[in-house]
Amino acid sequence: MSAQRHVLAATVPAHRAGERLDRVAAECFRQFSRMQLAAWIRCGALRLDHAPAKPAQRVAGGEALTLDAPVERRVGDLEPEPVPFAVVHEDAHVLVVDKPAGVVVHPGAGVAGGTLVNGLLAHRPALAALPRAGLVHRLDKETSGLMLVAASLEALPALTRAMARRAIGREYLAVAEGALTGGRRVDLALGRDPVRRTRQRVRADGRPASSVVRVEQRYRAHTAVHVTLETGRTHQVRVHMSAIGHPLVGDQRYGARGRLPKAPTDALLQAVRQFRRQALHARRLSFAHPITGTAMSFSSPVPADIAGLLEALTDDAAGAA
Repeated sequence: MSAQRHVLAATVPAHRAGERLDRVAAECFRQFSRMQLAAWIRCGALRLDHAPAKPAQRVAGGEALTLDAPVERRVGDLEPEPVPFAVVHEDAHVLVVDKPAGVVVHPGAGVAGGTLVNGLLAHRPALAALPRAGLVHRLDKETSGLMLVAASLEALPALTRAMARRAIGREYLAVAEGALTGGRRVDLALGRDPVRRTRQRVRADGRPASSVVRVEQRYRAHTAVHVTLETGRTHQVRVHMSAIGHPLVGDQRYGARGRLPKAPTDALLQAVRQFRRQALHARRLSFAHPITGTAMSFSSPVPADIAGLLEALTDDAAGAA
C-alpha cells in the first residue's frame, strides 16, 4: 500500500502581501503548526508558485501554495518494540541514549518500525505523550553515538530552545580519507540537492552551517578528526568534510572512494574495504539540565568497527615508519 500524503493547495491572500511565507502558510493551512510548515518549505514539500522557497521569503499576494508531503504516523500510534540502544543517563526530565549504527531514529517513508522511537516507547511508555517521543535532534541511520531526549513536557521546549541557540554541545569522532594538514573551521551553507533529493549539498542559498574540525591523529592516507557542530544541519559533518576534500571513510554517498596508502598492510586493506558505513560517531554531548540548570556532560566509547579501523591505520603507519 502506498504511503498516505497531504496534497493541498491554496492561494496567498492579497492582503498578506509583504509577510513571511511561513506565517501566511500557517494561515492558509491551519491544521498544521507553523514549525511543521516551515520544515516542509525547507525540504521543498510546500512550494510557492510551484517553486522552492524559504520560510522567511516575503510573498506578493496571489501566489499559489502547493503542499505534497507524506503523512507521518503519530508517536501515539506507534508500537513499542525492543530496539538496541543504551541508556547513558535517565531522570524525570531527560534521557541520554547511545544509538548503535544501523538503527533508524524515526519512522518515515518505507520504515514503519524497529526505530529508536519504537525502542524509546518500549523503554518509557510515557514518552508517547510528547512530540517525536521527546527527540531533540537526530542522527543518521549509520551514524552511532549519543542523542538527547526530553522526557517531560517541561523539558522539551527548554531543550528545543537550547538547541536553537546552540547551547547544546555535540562533538563527533570521524575518520576521513586523506591527510589533513591542520584543523579548520568550515562555514559552508547547506541545502537539499535539487537532483538527488536524499542528499545535501553546499549551496549559496542554503542554510548557514558551521563545523570546527580538529586533527586528532594523522595516518599515511587518512586522518582521525574531532568535529564540533555549531549548527545542526542534515548530514552536516559528512557534507562539510566532503566539501573540503576529505570525505569520511565508507561514505560513498558523499565521495568516499576507499582510499588507501601505498602498499597498505593486509589488515588495513580489509578494514577499509569492509567498512560499510560512514566512519562517524557522536562521541560527546553537553548541556544544561532543562529544569535544574546543572551542567551535564556525557561521552560514548568508540564503537568496535571504528576502533578496529583506527587500530589498522595505526599499525599500518607504524609499519611504514
